[in-house]
Amino acid sequence: MAVARPLKRRKLSPPELPLEESSAGSPARDDYLSRAAAWNLEQQYEQRPRKQKKVTESTRLPIKTADGLVERLVIEEHEEESVGSILGSSDEYESDIGEPVHEQKPAEVPIRQQILDAKEELARIGTLLTEDPEEHASGFRKLAEIAASTNPTIRRLGLATQLAVYKDVIPGYRIRPHEEVNKDEKVSKDVRRLRLFEQALVSGYQNYVKELAKNVKASGESTSEAATSVSTVAISCASTLLLAVPHFNFRSELIKILVDKLSSRNRDAEFSKCLDTLQKLFRDDEDGNPSLDGVSQLTKMMKARDYRVDENILNTFLHLRLLSELSSRGSQNRIDKPTDPSASSKGVKSKSKKEFRTKKLRKILKERKAVEKEFSEADAIVSHEERDRLQSETLKQVFIAYFRILKARVPSLTGAVLEGLAKYAHLINQDFFGDLLEALKDLISSSGDLLGEEAEEGVGEILQKPSSSQDPLRSSLLCTTTAFALLEGQDVARSASALSLDLTFFTTHLYKSLHSYALNPDIEFSAKSMRLPDPYSASNAQLNPTADNRVNLKTPSALLLRVLSSILLPRSVPPLRVAAFVKQLYICSLHLPEKSAQAVLGLLHQAMKVHGRKVAGLWNTEERKGDGVFDALRGDVEGSNPFAGTVWEGELLRCHYVPAVREGVEGIERLIMDFQ
Repeated sequence: MAVARPLKRRKLSPPELPLEESSAGSPARDDYLSRAAAWNLEQQYEQRPRKQKKVTESTRLPIKTADGLVERLVIEEHEEESVGSILGSSDEYESDIGEPVHEQKPAEVPIRQQILDAKEELARIGTLLTEDPEEHASGFRKLAEIAASTNPTIRRLGLATQLAVYKDVIPGYRIRPHEEVNKDEKVSKDVRRLRLFEQALVSGYQNYVKELAKNVKASGESTSEAATSVSTVAISCASTLLLAVPHFNFRSELIKILVDKLSSRNRDAEFSKCLDTLQKLFRDDEDGNPSLDGVSQLTKMMKARDYRVDENILNTFLHLRLLSELSSRGSQNRIDKPTDPSASSKGVKSKSKKEFRTKKLRKILKERKAVEKEFSEADAIVSHEERDRLQSETLKQVFIAYFRILKARVPSLTGAVLEGLAKYAHLINQDFFGDLLEALKDLISSSGDLLGEEAEEGVGEILQKPSSSQDPLRSSLLCTTTAFALLEGQDVARSASALSLDLTFFTTHLYKSLHSYALNPDIEFSAKSMRLPDPYSASNAQLNPTADNRVNLKTPSALLLRVLSSILLPRSVPPLRVAAFVKQLYICSLHLPEKSAQAVLGLLHQAMKVHGRKVAGLWNTEERKGDGVFDALRGDVEGSNPFAGTVWEGELLRCHYVPAVREGVEGIERLIMDFQ
């Protein structure tokens, strides 16, 4: 049976409306036609981006033409557009008319690429600023913007780049603030350009210093590794800038960054970096302003913390260069100016030396001085009067800190104060001698009488006590050294008679302590001596590397010789005192190390040149001026009866294993034989 084919269905069109009905359209149709009349299809099509033809060069070899020219053939390859693509573009165009265009978000740049881009940009801007800073003054702001990134690596790179740039472009003079410059003053184009650059430099440098302080402060509030790394770079930048351009603006802000770090309790590498920077600043200072700023901020910080600071901070005062060059003397109240011997008693020049000057000449000289003053300020030259004033103010600040610590009796800082007073004692004026000597006596008494401790515990037990940051033997020696150094460089007889100074207490204490110093194993070691710790010491397990941090590099042996020179070398010393010290020093030479023994014998040789005839009986067994026996442990110097004995220790020193010691003993005996 044949399958019947399906019938073909035809699409029936709607019946045509009459003309009257078709002309009268619906409201929707009328609205559509009214809007279509306003369309500008040609303009929209014209504004669409066109697909450009891609031209690719072939890599064929050049050919030689018939004319003899060598040419390279360039074949243009054009993309063929199919009809379908054209139709597709038209359809796409029609679809884009009603739909909004969505912009694609840029892809996120990797952190590694950001760091590389920042390096290139920093290098480019830094090169431009180094080559011509006046032309590219806006680069300071761009560097600051890059350094303000949230990435810690980019921030460290930005801070280091700004450091290198500012070190190169900062001039050798201080720039006045913008408010001090007279805006109404007519200047040339070059001067105006220079001023604009200077103001841009000062503004950028100020923001940079503020950013350094902000990063250092943020590290104290946060314990993250990123903040710590940025803080380390910031402290290094501040230290480098302070040493490189101490004359420039915002020096106090840089010092404040270091002082704030020193006020913290963390004793890390940054703490040591700040200490080394301030010490180098004090040593290399030439005009006095940086030293005064540093000392003022340090004293304020210590006072605010009730002197609960590290001993190393106070020891930075021992590196002050200006105090070693100062000729005036002072205390915590005033500074004594050196007198001019050429001046008259009334301080007025005689009329014969006064030169007559007219009013016009005086006016010219006044204007010339004003010009010279401006030139000296431009060249950053400090006059002698200004330098003396700065030195005196610095000295006053140092003594204020020392005397306040002595008054507060801070145990951890007493050793550092004694180190400073022993070094700068010759700069203290005579009005403060009495109060200072009383304070030194109290310190020696508080440290304990060594002879009393020997009677109760023995010398060996004293030396085996755990060492602390304050050595009682060294503290008492420093007190004695300071007491005798007060009179150095001055009229001893006049000052002693006027102030009724009595140094017998210090002389007696030193005499009683000679045996303890001779048995001290560290008498020839300073704070920075290289040696191995004692493995059997009880304090080795609790060894603190910052406990023994004396900056005064003089050993106890050197300090002892300085005090003995002040006692034995003056001609007004009584013979009984000289004989007692000579007998004790001969006994101590048997126990001292070889270098200290040589130094003591050398000092005795100098003393015998002055007092040899008075004490020559100590070398003669037949001539004895006293009855009884010599008492080496007696506390009273004169009551020890030195002339009742002889220096028989010299015969033992003749057998010393060091030839220099044997020669020293023989030299003293030859000198005594000449007096006999």
